[in-house]
Amino acid sequence: MAGEARDFTATPFNEGELDIAGEPYSVSVLKVGYCRPQPDGSFQADGTISLLTGPKTILVDTGGPWDRRFLIAALQDKGQQPEDVDFVVGTHGHSDHIGNLNVFPNATIVVGCDVSEGERYLPNQLAEGRPYPLDQHVSVVPTPGHTGNDVSVQVRGTSAGTVVIAGDLFECCADEGSWQKLSENPAVQEVSRQRIWSTADVIIPGHGLPFRVQR
Repeated sequence: MAGEARDFTATPFNEGELDIAGEPYSVSVLKVGYCRPQPDGSFQADGTISLLTGPKTILVDTGGPWDRRFLIAALQDKGQQPEDVDFVVGTHGHSDHIGNLNVFPNATIVVGCDVSEGERYLPNQLAEGRPYPLDQHVSVVPTPGHTGNDVSVQVRGTSAGTVVIAGDLFECCADEGSWQKLSENPAVQEVSRQRIWSTADVIIPGHGLPFRVQR
């Protein structure tokens, strides 16, 4: 398995299992990402979009700019308007994950190791490997490798246990042997992956269905 030693299995959710209840936070996958190779060597791809609702409203990844109308409609289906979103976290700087940051005028924006409120950038220790807590239940955690500044979002207290929204740290449930080709630093990414494997009960990857980690 491309060097990954695992003593557990990963089982993907069904298409209908995109909402995870929790206290105080629930997690909803608004769009399941995908990555489809094309005959000419290109890829058709879009990133997973996830929403946390609870004491704060937190969006993790925004999809590409082509998703703007879909994203606003999906939020409205959950009873949310763009103005209601408190935090937007971009797991990394690729266009299929942060293409709609400008839709959220009131949100604190976290992209990689940058945290900003409008034009004001806030100090943090993400680049030094330290988490950035959004509150006592939700933290942005550094998970570099796919890019040098990738982050994931850890949510504690859901009905499924600890959920990690991982961006492209994991492409999909069965990505062994394929994620390395998309990685800027596979050795660093493997360390990040092992850390999340050991702590998460559910992983939401960047380009596929959520999956359960069964130890």
